[in-house]
Amino acid sequence: MNDAALETVARNVRAARTAAGLSLDALAQAADVSKGAVVALEGARGNPNLTTLVRVADALGRSVSSLMEDARPEPVLVVDAREVAPLWTGPAGGTARLLLTNPRPSPVEVWRWTLHPGERHDSRPHPPGVSETLTVLRGRLLLVLGDGSRPLREGETMLCATDVPHAYEGAGRGPCELLMTVHLPSERGRA
Repeated sequence: MNDAALETVARNVRAARTAAGLSLDALAQAADVSKGAVVALEGARGNPNLTTLVRVADALGRSVSSLMEDARPEPVLVVDAREVAPLWTGPAGGTARLLLTNPRPSPVEVWRWTLHPGERHDSRPHPPGVSETLTVLRGRLLLVLGDGSRPLREGETMLCATDVPHAYEGAGRGPCELLMTVHLPSERGRA
């Protein structure tokens, strides 16, 4: 994450925590992260990982993208995926990039993932009302959802609620590329 993005996240986390009336300790406890991680995040220090960002966003009742958004609106927004730093990097070089968020009428995050064979990213349950759409562009994906799993192959799209523990795993012989949209309840409805 570059310095400007880190400053934006710091400003947004601090504002959301203050608006929620939470102390640093209370946010750390609710997010199940260390107080030091919250202090570093609000101080724009370090490079927060995807798990920390998701946990803090969930604890604040916000989306990850709302913590990363600059408040200045753009009339047209074009994003080059090659210029977006990954928020998750797997041990074999896989990546997850939050490309953009369409805030209206309810927030929708657009992510691009690459998972190499055997790479896996585990995620805690998201708040109720959050769902994801996964489209496999290339390769194979194993989606673990609660106690079950579902393989997806190239060209398949799946919609699922993600208020249970879930994971994404590269399941083919080559890299799996997928687009993910995360559909969030409106910020007003979750505050």
